[in-house]
Parts: sequence; structure tokens; C-alpha cells
Amino acid sequence: MDVSLQAHRPLSCRTVFQDRRSILKLKPVTGFCPNGRYSSWFKGDLTSGVSCKITASSADFSRRRQKKVSSSRPNGPGPKAIVPKTPIETSIPKTNQRNTGDKKGFASSTASVVGPKVDVKRIDETSRKVEESSSRSETSATGRSFQEVEDGSIDKGIDIDKKLSDEASLKLKLEMEEKQRVEEIERLAEENFSRGKKLFVYPQVVKPDQHIEVFLNKSLSTLNSEDDVFIMGAFNEWRWKSFTFRLSRKNLKGDWWSCQFHVPAEAYKIDFVFFNGKDVYDNNDKKDFCIDVESGMDAFAFEDFLLEEKRKELEKLAEEQAERERQAEEQRRIEAEKAAQEADRAEAKAETERRRKLVQELTKKAVRSVPDVWYIEPSEFKGKDLVRLYYNRSSGPLAGAKELWVHGGHNGWSAGLSIVESLVRSEEKDGDWWYARVVVPDQAVVLDWVFADGPPQNATVYDNNHRHDFHAIVPKSIPEEQYWVEEEHQIYRKLQEERRLREEAIRAKAKKTALMKAEMKERTLRRYLLSQKHIVYTEPLDVQAGSMVTIFYNPANTALHGKPEVWFRCSFNHWAHRSGPLPPQKMVPAENGTHVKATVMVPLDAYVMDFVFSESEEGGLFDNKNDMDYHIPVFGGVLKESPMHIVHITVEMAPIGKVGGLGDVVTSLSRAVQDLNHHVDVILPKYDCLNLSNVKEFQYKRSYSWGGTEIKVWFGKVEGVSVYFLEPQNGLFYAGCIYGCKNDAERFGFFCHAALEYLLQSGSHPDIIHCHDWSSAPVAWLYKDHYMHYGLSKARIVFTIHNLEFGAHFIGKAVTYSDKSTTVSHTYSKEIAGNPAVAPHLYKFHGIINGIDQDIWDPYNDGFLPISYTSENVVEGKQAAKEALQQRLGLKTADLPVIGIITRLTQQKGIHLIKHAIWRTLERNGQVVLLGSAPDPRIQNEFVNLANQLHSTHGDRARLCLTYDEPLSHLIYAGADFILVPSIFEPCGLTQLVAMRYGSIPVVRKTGGLYDTVFDVDHDKERAEAQGLEPNGFSFDGADAAGVDYALNRAISAWYDGRDWFNSLCKTVMEQDWSWNRPALDYMELYHAARK
Repeated sequence: MDVSLQAHRPLSCRTVFQDRRSILKLKPVTGFCPNGRYSSWFKGDLTSGVSCKITASSADFSRRRQKKVSSSRPNGPGPKAIVPKTPIETSIPKTNQRNTGDKKGFASSTASVVGPKVDVKRIDETSRKVEESSSRSETSATGRSFQEVEDGSIDKGIDIDKKLSDEASLKLKLEMEEKQRVEEIERLAEENFSRGKKLFVYPQVVKPDQHIEVFLNKSLSTLNSEDDVFIMGAFNEWRWKSFTFRLSRKNLKGDWWSCQFHVPAEAYKIDFVFFNGKDVYDNNDKKDFCIDVESGMDAFAFEDFLLEEKRKELEKLAEEQAERERQAEEQRRIEAEKAAQEADRAEAKAETERRRKLVQELTKKAVRSVPDVWYIEPSEFKGKDLVRLYYNRSSGPLAGAKELWVHGGHNGWSAGLSIVESLVRSEEKDGDWWYARVVVPDQAVVLDWVFADGPPQNATVYDNNHRHDFHAIVPKSIPEEQYWVEEEHQIYRKLQEERRLREEAIRAKAKKTALMKAEMKERTLRRYLLSQKHIVYTEPLDVQAGSMVTIFYNPANTALHGKPEVWFRCSFNHWAHRSGPLPPQKMVPAENGTHVKATVMVPLDAYVMDFVFSESEEGGLFDNKNDMDYHIPVFGGVLKESPMHIVHITVEMAPIGKVGGLGDVVTSLSRAVQDLNHHVDVILPKYDCLNLSNVKEFQYKRSYSWGGTEIKVWFGKVEGVSVYFLEPQNGLFYAGCIYGCKNDAERFGFFCHAALEYLLQSGSHPDIIHCHDWSSAPVAWLYKDHYMHYGLSKARIVFTIHNLEFGAHFIGKAVTYSDKSTTVSHTYSKEIAGNPAVAPHLYKFHGIINGIDQDIWDPYNDGFLPISYTSENVVEGKQAAKEALQQRLGLKTADLPVIGIITRLTQQKGIHLIKHAIWRTLERNGQVVLLGSAPDPRIQNEFVNLANQLHSTHGDRARLCLTYDEPLSHLIYAGADFILVPSIFEPCGLTQLVAMRYGSIPVVRKTGGLYDTVFDVDHDKERAEAQGLEPNGFSFDGADAAGVDYALNRAISAWYDGRDWFNSLCKTVMEQDWSWNRPALDYMELYHAARK
């Protein structure tokens, strides 16, 4: 780290001599004290910026350790040079300057350093006081009076005598040391002059945290004819604390000039040149001058020191950034609050005006009584008065009612139901009159009410004045204007309170969501670190920068099984650490007997640890994790990984242009990698059928020509990911669809070539180009054949197979040309390993399971559900969702097991097993809900007929919704107890992952990604534990009715027979992380391996 700092003010003598300046006689001399002992020339405060000379105590003083002296320097790590502040020049070495005085355009003005102004009067006064004090001390022993003894003054005199004696001794010692220092410098000057040397330093042995003086024989320098001489330098290969000082002429044999400065504690070398303050240099024949600093740091220790300084700097910057963000957030909150208050006032005013008009209309209709129906006593009343409201039961529909009640409010029911009283028969009135005692509301202008045959929850018959309600004027109500002012204020306060509660709930929910995501991410990272424990693990598990770590390795599970030796080969930061790889280290047996171990120090600037194992020190057979190497993240380092630039070239992207799972993967993987602080772009065709309502910041970017047509480039953000839309003007993507055209291969081939051309013409240089399936497979060979050697050489190609059933020829060619290829689950990679498209390239072929977007699929923040829920209240949440699902689909609202099926109805998805499972579920008295459609009309018609049959025979327990319905899919995931996925083959599958996110138990066939993510509760406990998981579902092997029955029967029986166990299983699956947290780490490891 290059640091360029100005020289700070000199050390102050005030702290040393603050009690002695009035008693020591100090004389100005030439010299200085490198170890912080001040000679007799010091005369007070030296913090004013003048240069100072410090004497040495003896000729060999440089070998003593410096004592700490308090100083009045400003805070900071600046040098302690005994000079005033001067402009500091660049710390670039001047090895390119010529000694002969060539003009090199020195571009700074360095201030002159002025010598100390000697205060002779003050020094003489100090000397006089020392002599007088000494004289007084000689007579004080015999001249003290009895009175002095009596009042204790004699004790004070003894203390003064001792103090004066010590100070006089110190004065003599300093004078002797100064004399010795001057003599030593004179000897060195004469010796070096006689030998024809032009440079020496005092002390001769330079140590850190010490003051030194550098001497230049100007007559032997290229600066011999210059009036001014400066030294410009820095420490540690010009990397630390640059300085510029003026030299002054010395009264020594030869033309010696010198200056003093402080060597910082971190120095191991001083690098410098001399110049005239302008453009004439003496740079030791372009080699620069240097002086080694002994007994301090070495270069490696200095590197660590710089890293620690960098860490502190980063911490400070982070704190400052956090404070700026806090202040900005506070400012946004204040502005939002102000805007919300204005909106509340406007809403309160509008509501008040609406109510005012309503009350005015009611006032026109209101009366004081209606003969033979109702009246109020007394006739004159106001708010808070107790009145009697009389009602003639025989006047309306309540003539035969056994009970009478009044349900009332005021001012057009503005406060809702505020009056509820029962009526009693009046003994004083003739006829069928009943009355209720009513307290008039305080703010009432008009009373509103109806009569009923019971209280609000139990009434069945009402007299509501022929649906106009009854209204009475309050004769002595408050003045109208005063009332409406108060009403508007009350409405405003109510709106504010409602908004406050609403915002608090939103903040609390967001905080809990962020906390749950962070906790899940932490659990996943720990699971990631432990996922290879059967082969390799570390102690501690969380590797910290700047600490020791022990690596444990079990060769029995690797290619090194049976080898007599295992050697550990390690580096950091993806093998790019400044120190290079560590020397190979022979591993030693660990205490447990099955592992071997090695221990290394993790540098402060590490962010990832990289290692492989070999059978010998020279190499031989390696275990490098199938060419991926082993990588473990390092925490707490001063450096962060540089962002990688990844570009996805794809023909699908959710939610704007999605047909299958490919679109989901592109969007979710891009977001997850972005969250790891990498830069991700997507290039997509601009179809005429895109849903651009989900594109933010959509704008025209530029255009370019290629392939005989103009191609317009549009830009926008999709789910926070930067997307570039290519719109060729030849109309290839004006087809109204993504797939299904006869020339799809031509369309997508043109797009792939156009995408690479855009990267080239826009000057983009991505690290990784990631293409997907047959539709963007041409990117791999077009890049290698046409672009790799013509401007895009930095990129590496990663190709992902989402489904080998389509475009196998294109896929095979892309695998051949790619640097790394993947598919969407480990088991699927093994299932297709024998395919000719993949088989020759297994060394670079990997399976990485897909994830789901936990922001899109989140039962805690899902607006399609009746209530939010987490694993903590999964039973309550799923029960509410089940009832809502039953009500929406017209199923019987009952406590029955619900089987959900959400799928495309194709042969791949096991439609014959789906049909059988429907009937089996009904036989077990369960309910079944299917959501999906078939692209094949024949299959669609089969399910239409099945739906009609089921709806007529089992209408209260079966419902088939043969369409696409996003809100209903969320409700099924939440409301179902089980989700069935009986696929014949399934590269990955997202349905079972979403099901577990919502606490539904998957019932699946053992294939592809279904096998990698669902662990049978009865048979897969050990397999789950190896992945750091607990069993989470039911699975079966076959592709027949017996197979699906085996899993489905066990699932339904578990629901009926062990409800507490089943509920705990729902909680377990909700807490498992099937997001992109782990796959994103695996993809980043793959990207780094592709670049290795």
C-alpha cells in the first residue's frame, strides 16, 4: 500500500523540561538527540514548526533502545521528522533522473526549512537561576532558622535542594553527551571526506523509531553548483511515508550538508534522492540511495502491517459508509413521513367533505319526531345528554316482537354502531309504546338508528324505516363549523395512527424476513463447509484471515487411497495470492487415525483457501476434486474477491419470457450470483410476445449492424438483473411465440451470433459466457471459432444442459467446445453420462442442483394466501390455506388429507401414474387437486374427460383445473398436505422444492433431481445425514401402479395415524434450504475452475 503523508510537527521539549526551563542554563549548539534525550540547546516549546537538532548521549548511542517521549504532534501516522510541515512530493523512485543535472520538470515547490530562533535572553536567565539556586543551596543547611524547622519549611527546602541537584547533574550529563556526539560526527565527516565518500548517516546503525541525521558531501554530488539541496524519499521501497526536507550547510571538514528526520517504527529500509528543489537530481546513478534499517520489521512483516492498516482503513470506511447510509435513510424517512402526512391531510379533508355533504342531506330529511312511530324526550337535548327514545311497536314490522332493541349511531353512521340499548314497555303511555334510555354522542349533529328484535348478533327482524333508517336532529348540537374542524382533525389522527401501525407491521415483517433469510444462509454455508467432511474439513470450521488453520484429509475416500504419503499443496485467492503457492507440506497422521492433517497460517489478505493433495513432494498422482480443486472461504480478511463478470446468453427468462424451467433458472441464478457481489448481465431476444410490464427502466440503448440487418439494443432490469434485449430488424423474433416456428434453429443461431457480436462491438469483456440448452448452444462454438482470437479472449464458456431430450446434436457440440459443462442435478448427470453428447467429456462435466427463488416462493410474504406463516406456525398457516383451497374449488370443507399435483401433462411427467394416484387417493378417503395442462390435444382431452367423470362422481373430493393459474398454484402448494411428482425422468424438478418451502411433503419417483432432493423417511436417513439433512418425504422406484401405491399409501397412513409426527415433518421441510444459496456457491466454484 503506497501511503504519502506530510511530515508532522517536531517533538516537544515542553513535556520534558516544563519544570526545568527556569533553572537550566541551555546553550545553542549544533546537533540532535536520536534517542529522545534533549541537549542543552533546547529552550522550550518546539511544536511551532521550526527544525530542531537533538544530541546523542554517546558515540555508540545508536545501539541503545529509544525511550518514549511524549510529543505534541498531531494525531495520525505521520513521520516524526524534526522539521516543519513541508509539501511532500510523490514517493515514486527517481531512478530515471540523471545525476548530471538534466531538467526533468520537477513540479512542486518545497518550502524552506528555517533554523530555530535562539532566545538568548531566556537561556541566560535560565543559566542565572541555576547558578543562584546552586549558591543558595550551599548556605541553606546552616542558615535555616528554628522557625523554618517549626513550620516545616526545612522539609520543603530539602526537596528543592534535591531537585536542583538532580537538574544540575542532568545539565552536565547532556552537555557531555552533546560534546561526544559532535566529536563523533566530526570524526565521521573527516573519515568519509578523506575516503571520497559523499554520504554518511548518524547514528551509523539505523534502527526503527529513531531520529537520524543524513549528511551529503555536496562537492562530490551533481548538486555541487546548486544553492539549495533537498532530500526526497520514503521508506520500504518507496511505499511508506514519503518526505521532503531541506538540507543545511555544516561546519565540518568538506562541503557537508545535512538534515534530520525520524525513522518510523515500520521501516526496514530508507530510499531517497537529493535534488535542488526544482529539476536537478542526484539519484546515485539512477539506482537511488538507500539505507537499511536494522532490528525492525522485515519486508514480510511490513506486508502484514500494511494489510492490517488496510483492514483498519476498510473498517473505518465501512463505518463511514454505514453512517452515510443511515443518514440518507433517515432523510428518506423524514421526506416520506412529510409526504405521508400531506397525503393524510388531503384524505382527511376529502373524507370530511364527503361526510359533511352526507350529514347535510340527512339533516334535510331528519325530524324531531314522527307521530305514532317515534319521539324523543326531552325534545331539546345536546351531546352527552341522557334521553328517552320512544317507539311504537305496533307501527311497523316489529309488532309481534318479544324484544325490542335500538341499534344506533350518529352523523351518517360515521363512527359505526355506537348505540345499542334494549327497549322496555312504557307504563306511562297509552298504546304499545316502548322506550330506551340513550346517551347522545358528544359530537352528534344527527342521530341514526334502526329498531330490531334482538341485539346486533342475534336480530332477525328490523324496522329500518323502509331501508332509509331513522334520523333525528340534535337541537343543541355544537356549531357546524367547529364540528367539522374537529371532525377533520379526528379523521387525520385516525389516518396517521392506522398508517403508523401499518408501517410498523411492514417493517417488522421485513425485518423478520431478512433475519430468516440470513439464518438460512448461515445454515447453508455451514452445511456447505461440512458437505465434504468425509473427505476434507478444517478446524476451525470458519477459517479466519490472520490465524492458523488445520486441514484434515481422509485419503481413503479419494484417488490417493493407499498411498504411503500425502502432501498438501495450498495457496489463496484462487491461486493468485501475492505470495504464490505455499511450499508442499507433508501431512501427518491425525489423532482419529483415519485422517492426515496439515496446519498453515492464513494471510490477512486471503478471502478463499485453495488446495489439492498429491502422493509426493514432486507431485505424481493428484486429488484435485475432479479438476475443480478444493476451496474453502476465508472470513475477516482485508481484501474481498474482485467481482466476476458473467453474461448469460439465453432464449428464456422468467417472468417476461418463460416456457419451462430454463427461464426460472436464468433469473434466479443471476440474482443469487449478484447477491455474492458479482456482476451479471443477460442477453435475450426481444420477442414481440414479451411481458414488458415486468421490465423496469426499459429504454433504447443503441443499435449496430450485423448479418445484413440493423439490430436494436434495448436495456432494462428484470428482478434486479440487467438485461440487454436484441431486436433484429429482419423480423426473426416477430413470430408471436418463443418456440414453435419451423425455422427455430435459424432464429436462435442468428441470435447467438448477434449476441457475441454485440459483446465485441460494445467493448465488453466478460469473464464467463454462460449458455443454456440447444437454443443457445451455438454460442460455444461460434465463440471459439470466430471471437476467442478477435477481441473476446478473456471469456470462458460454461454450458448447461437443462434437458437432453431436445437438440442432442447441438448440445453435444456445445459440450465439446465449452470449458465447463453442467446439468441441473448430480443424479441426472450420471443418468446421461453414457449419452454420446456427454460421454467423451465427463472430465469437465458436473451436476449442480437447481434452486428456487425464496423471494417469489415465500409463504411468509405470499399475497395469494389467507394468512402468512413460517415453520413456527406451519400448522395454523396450512390449515387456513387448506380451508381456502376447499372453498375456492367447491370441495367439502373437512379435515382430510389433500394430495396436490401441479405439472405439465406430458409423458415425461408420468401421466399414467398421476391418473392412478388420483383414484388411490379417493379410495383412501382423501381429496385430490390437479393444476396443469397438456400441450398435446389428445392428452388434454383425456384429462378433460377424467375431470368430468370425477366432478360428477366425487365432486366434493376431487377437482382437476386444466389450465395455468398462478394464484391457485400458490394456494395448492400451501393448502395440500402432499405434492405428488411421479416423473419418469426429471433433470432437476422445482415442484418438490417449492412444496417443501410451503411445508408440503413431496411424494416422488426416484429419478434425477427428485432423488437428489427428496430423502425417504423410512429408507434414506443415512443418505440425508451425509448431506447434512433430515429425511423429508416419500419416494418409490418403479414406474408402475405398485410403485406409486407404495409411497402414497405410506404418506396417507402417516397423516391419519401420526398427526403430531406429520406436523413436525412439515416444520422440518420448511426449515431446509432449497434456495439458490448453495447452488450459487457451486456455480461460482465452477466459474473459477473454468478460468483456472
